[in-house]
Amino acid sequence: MSSRQEEKEQRRLEREQQEAVERRGANRKARVRMALGALAALAVIGGIVALLLSQSGDGGGNDDGRRTATNVDGVTLPEPVTTSLQDAAKTAGCELTNAKFEGAGHEERKFTAADYKSNPPTSGAHFPTWYEDGIYEPGSVPDLGQLVHTLEHGRINVQYKPGTPAQTVKQLEAFAAEKTGYHLLLYENTTDMPFAVAATAWTQTLSCDEMKPEVFDALRTFYQQYVDKGPEQVQ
Repeated sequence: MSSRQEEKEQRRLEREQQEAVERRGANRKARVRMALGALAALAVIGGIVALLLSQSGDGGGNDDGRRTATNVDGVTLPEPVTTSLQDAAKTAGCELTNAKFEGAGHEERKFTAADYKSNPPTSGAHFPTWYEDGIYEPGSVPDLGQLVHTLEHGRINVQYKPGTPAQTVKQLEAFAAEKTGYHLLLYENTTDMPFAVAATAWTQTLSCDEMKPEVFDALRTFYQQYVDKGPEQVQ
C-alpha cells in the first residue's frame, strides 16, 4: 500500500472513531434529557396530587384538623342591624372586656389556662409558633400558647364551649365564611371558659353567656373593630 493510501486509510479510521465518540456523547445527553424530563413530569404530577389532596373534604381539610371557611349549606344568619360594637354587645347580652396586658414573650413550653389571668386569655407569654387561620375540629388546638400567639398577629379567635349544639357550630362556621375566614380562627374552647361563645383579640374579649341571634351582630362588630389590630402584623 502506498504512503498516500495509508494516510487516507488512517484519516478514515480516525474520522470513524471520532464519529463513534460523538454518537456515544449524543446518546448520553439524550438519556439524561429523558431522565430529567421524567423527573419533571413526576414532580408536576406530585404537585397536582398534593393540591387535590389539600382541597379534598369539606372546605379543604388539612392534616392538622383545620378547614378553610366556606359557605355552609342550609344556614342563614340574621341580617346586620347595627355597626356599633357597644350597642350590639348590649343587645346580645354580651360583655366587652379590655383585659390587662400580661406580656408578649416567647417561651418553648406547654401553656395552660393557669398561666393567664383572663379566661380565655388575650395576651401574655406564648409559644414561638402559632396556629394558622381556619376552622378547627374539636380537639385539634391543644396548644394554648399557639392560640395566644395568633392574637398578637391581629387575629380574631372565636371559640365555643364543649357540648355546643352542632347547629350552633354550623352557624359560627357560616359567620367565619361571611368574613371569608380572613385572619380568623374558629375552634372549641380549651380553657373551661364559663361562656357559651367568646371572641378574643389582643387584650380584648367579647363574652356571651347565651348563644342567640343577636350574638352575630356582636361578633361582626367585634371582628370589624379589632381584626389586624395586634402589635405584630403577620400575613
